[in-house]
Amino acid sequence: MKINVLSVACALASSTMIFTGCKKDQQQAEQQLPELAVMTVTSSDASLDTSYPCTLQGQNDVEIRPQATGFLTKVCVKEGDHVSQGQVLFEIDKVQLQAAVDQARAAVQVAQANVNTAQTNANNNKMLLDKGIIGAPAYQTSADALNAAKAQLNQAQANLTSAQKALSYSVVKAPVSGMVGTIDYKEGTLVSPQTLLTVISNNTTMEALFSMTEKEVLALTDGGKRSVEAAKNSMPAVRLMLADGTIYPEPGRIISISGVLDQATGSATVRAAFANPEGMLRSGNTGQILIPSTSNGALQIPQAATYEIQDMKFCYVVGDSAKVHATPITVSDLSDGQNYIVTSGLKEGDQIVVEGIGISVQDGMMIRPKSGAAASQAK
Repeated sequence: MKINVLSVACALASSTMIFTGCKKDQQQAEQQLPELAVMTVTSSDASLDTSYPCTLQGQNDVEIRPQATGFLTKVCVKEGDHVSQGQVLFEIDKVQLQAAVDQARAAVQVAQANVNTAQTNANNNKMLLDKGIIGAPAYQTSADALNAAKAQLNQAQANLTSAQKALSYSVVKAPVSGMVGTIDYKEGTLVSPQTLLTVISNNTTMEALFSMTEKEVLALTDGGKRSVEAAKNSMPAVRLMLADGTIYPEPGRIISISGVLDQATGSATVRAAFANPEGMLRSGNTGQILIPSTSNGALQIPQAATYEIQDMKFCYVVGDSAKVHATPITVSDLSDGQNYIVTSGLKEGDQIVVEGIGISVQDGMMIRPKSGAAASQAK
């Protein structure tokens, strides 16, 4: 039997072309799959910072109000100045106040003269009484006049003291050391005890005020099994992230947690204290309080690798043939705004998609996985 060499050659050529074409089609199909970054879930000790918006205030912010009514004659400081306790801040017109002092001093002198006269009369009447020249009622009258004169002198001296005190109010001094706040009143302005001249902020130590929810307070106190004071003392040092995203170099500590929740917000007010040796922090600054929490053997994944549907969180797990599957997960309440600690739904060794969530990825699709490092380089 003769074999047609030409036929065999044609058949082999056709098979080769078909195989090559199939392989090429497969390669083209694979190249059309989206290339997405993945990561392998591993367990490790995770340290997350829970953040809380906060506002800063001085350890002692004192409102400066005059205790006398009058026109401002001198503003001795500027906004932002650092002043010492007892330093003069403002001066108020003292003409009327000085006149009141002079009048009170004159009244004291008159009252003193009346006492001297009454004393002389009482002494003379005592001598006449002893000699039997006058009777006891006449002497008693002079003694009563002396007592009345002394009482008037005491009243006049009290009025002088009050006038002198009022005169001292014409010079407004700093009750504490600190930073001068806004000054809205200039020289020539009529001020009174209701006028807020400025605020002195004692910023040697700054306090950051923030709120914790009722749920967080219960978790902090083990469901109320221990006191708020004990919970406060067990809290770690905290950090302060400033408005520009930088971390304040001085660590802080929690100094108080309100024992009563605000009925309107259901939250407790918490205060953290930070040393402010350089005066970098000022009252009115805002930021974020960062409270660290450590979990041993935790499965930590980026928040960007998850999506949420009806309060349930999901991530895409890479299965056989690089097919992704939407997988529900539960996470810890601890969150630093960038990562989650997974409590169920994933296990160590799972691969999850960390790129294109909500944009390029769909349940059941196939992908071309690439490492997270490659993904970061690609970005």
